[in-house]
Amino acid sequence: MSEAAVLFDELPASAGRIGRITLNVPGTLNSLTLDMVDLLQGQLDAWAADDSIAAIFIEGSGDKAFCAGGDVQALHRSAVEQPGGPCDYAENFFTREYRMNYTLHTYPKPLVCWGHGIVMGGGLGVMAGCNHRVVTEATRIAMPEVTIALFPDVGGSWFLNHMPGKAGQFLALTGASINAADALYTGLADRFIASEYKDAVLASLLEQGWTLSPAENHALVRHCLRPFAERSLGSVPPAQVEPHMATINRLCDGDSVHEVIDNIVSQQTEDPWLARARDSLAHGSSLAALWIDRQLIATRHASLKEVFQAEIQLATNIVRYPEFAEGVRALLIDKDRNPAWQYANSRAVPEELLDGFFHAPWAENPLANL
Repeated sequence: MSEAAVLFDELPASAGRIGRITLNVPGTLNSLTLDMVDLLQGQLDAWAADDSIAAIFIEGSGDKAFCAGGDVQALHRSAVEQPGGPCDYAENFFTREYRMNYTLHTYPKPLVCWGHGIVMGGGLGVMAGCNHRVVTEATRIAMPEVTIALFPDVGGSWFLNHMPGKAGQFLALTGASINAADALYTGLADRFIASEYKDAVLASLLEQGWTLSPAENHALVRHCLRPFAERSLGSVPPAQVEPHMATINRLCDGDSVHEVIDNIVSQQTEDPWLARARDSLAHGSSLAALWIDRQLIATRHASLKEVFQAEIQLATNIVRYPEFAEGVRALLIDKDRNPAWQYANSRAVPEELLDGFFHAPWAENPLANL
């Protein structure tokens, strides 16, 4: 396969063409760089204006991952090289990534995302923006930003707030990993299709007589996907989120975010999924847990555009603050898994410090023109 980081193909169908996007850096689990974001934005814009392209199929190269997120090590270098900011690379990355995410969410044509394997962080941002999101038996989704002192961005403030009950808050605070059944339950995916049918799905898409009507083309995509989803029902993995919803809602029923955090980290459980979620929050940044929770509250009734404008503000302030660089150092650079967090617990974080992350660091929001 080509060494290009993103591959673009135009596949002839019975009528019209299908655009195919392949994230092609399997060695990094297809993690997104700024160059990849720019390539995606440019091709999405071009295909939106091309009447011969009826729909787009987005996949990841290799069998391990659709996309494991953004290139966090590059963001770390930017934060370390320009402490206190502006952190040029990181801030440009977030700005252009969120713009690309917004383009996906508002795209005028069918976007079929084959979310096979690991789907984390920025990868989930890509998948969440598509309008036909497919998960498989190998799908593993997570937004584990609390462990590196970031927050569930790339539209996470939107889709986490639209999950049932307290599921979004719980997943945001703990970074818990979820599977295909959970993705369907929480609204992150539209269909489960066993991975063995991928080639057949693409072949079916190419057999269609596409039109110039987006509504008709969306119907054709559903017509293609539905039978494969029906054949795959026996392969759906056991759910993790839905069976635990009573516990999740109880743990997140606190009078303050501090109580919610205490409830989660102090729980005594033999359930391995709940235990991993508990331990992830316990070892994560207390400061990050607070800005994660406040961001969800602040954007609960926000429009999609307002969500991305709020996310770029918070992301910019975070990358200029040393907690993020320390989290990435401990988990991904030195890999000692022993971050020197600034605060031992959430109650020790000064309120005025937390407030500062929600103040604009510039005169004009770089996503004001979304």
